Amino acid sequence: MGKTYQIIEYGSFIRGKNITGFTYLPNDIFDTLEEFILLNKNRDVEALEFMNISVRKGIGKVITAKNYVGIIEIKDGTTIEILPKIYSQEDVTEAKVKKLVMDMLKTLRKSPYKSLQVANVSVDKMNIFEIFIRMFINEVLLIVKKGLKSNYETIESNERLFKGKMKFAQQIKYNYAHKEQCYVEYDEFNTNCPENKLLKSTLLYLYKNTHSLKNKNDIKMLLNSFLEVDKSTNYEEDFNRIIAADRNKKDYTTALLWSKIFLMGKSFTSFSGSKIAFALLFPMENLFESYVAELLRNNLNKSSYSISIQDKTHHLFDEPNKKFLLKPDIVVKNKRDNDVFILDTKWKLLSGQKSNYGISQSDMYQMFAYYKKYGAKSVILLYPHTEKIIVNKRLEFKANDGTSVKVRFIDLFNVKESINNLIYEL
Repeated sequence: MGKTYQIIEYGSFIRGKNITGFTYLPNDIFDTLEEFILLNKNRDVEALEFMNISVRKGIGKVITAKNYVGIIEIKDGTTIEILPKIYSQEDVTEAKVKKLVMDMLKTLRKSPYKSLQVANVSVDKMNIFEIFIRMFINEVLLIVKKGLKSNYETIESNERLFKGKMKFAQQIKYNYAHKEQCYVEYDEFNTNCPENKLLKSTLLYLYKNTHSLKNKNDIKMLLNSFLEVDKSTNYEEDFNRIIAADRNKKDYTTALLWSKIFLMGKSFTSFSGSKIAFALLFPMENLFESYVAELLRNNLNKSSYSISIQDKTHHLFDEPNKKFLLKPDIVVKNKRDNDVFILDTKWKLLSGQKSNYGISQSDMYQMFAYYKKYGAKSVILLYPHTEKIIVNKRLEFKANDGTSVKVRFIDLFNVKESINNLIYEL
């Protein structure tokens, strides 16, 4: 079983030595990770955002995680796991943080993560990759219990008995001296359809890459149901052949989304690397925004409030034409009196020890613009809360012209109370 090296956001790896404040990586693993970062930097400038490389005197090269969480699986079985910075809290266990990440992923739209169920999974004993494999296994298990779906498959072959229609060109070519055979084309109703081929290919891929004995055993058991199914030889072609509107395949929807992630790297962000088997990395800014928006959407009274995510109603300038689109994370409107509330999520840990608590000046400029252009009754900056950060929980900045920006905190391990308090202010 490969080893897992774990850090939190903004934690750092160093090569071949143990130094307090850094996580040690063997030389070959450090080199592979460095190559992976540089390769993605050359391919896409923005891709470097998940990690950077620097040099420190007396230490050498340092690889530092940024605001991404997830896993990088190396082909030798080694796993790099990055968890949110809130894991540094002494009263927060690794299992609680992983469950939180799963809950956040469930709120992403058009993704398989909506089906994540971790109640029966020992998340503290599995890295994120193994949890994802477990989720895929559970989806395929449901499909197998109901029975694999079948489709008509067009088959060309030499047969002893005539069926379907004769392929005359092939008959002349292959059976000139074998009059007893018929080269024919016919449709056969079987389970060898693109959906099942992709599921089988995913199971085979995961069987080779999982380090969990339970996952491996369950995949082996599931493969017995796919004995009559071929492996996919062209993932992209088979995904394109799937008819999305086919109601008979609705049970496959989530499992196939997982397959696309595992087989084609179609995750939240796509990465590549010659020695990398798999990479699933998620920007915490997006996860935090999606999570808070979903919580508000589910808890706001829909008859009294409307909610818009990534709203595109206004531009900063209107003349001579509209320029510089404003796109606040969450816009809540009171249907009764048309009062508008702007909420912007920021994945950043504030501190009373920092200048302006660590709130960025550009964020304040942005909120000021939202307040003016939307004629908002209130604008609120939302940050994650941790016990170690001592900041006034009802912080508010006011200008002489009446503009004000509130700063509020979401306790991610007590979200119900945080969201209720937030809704109370609207």
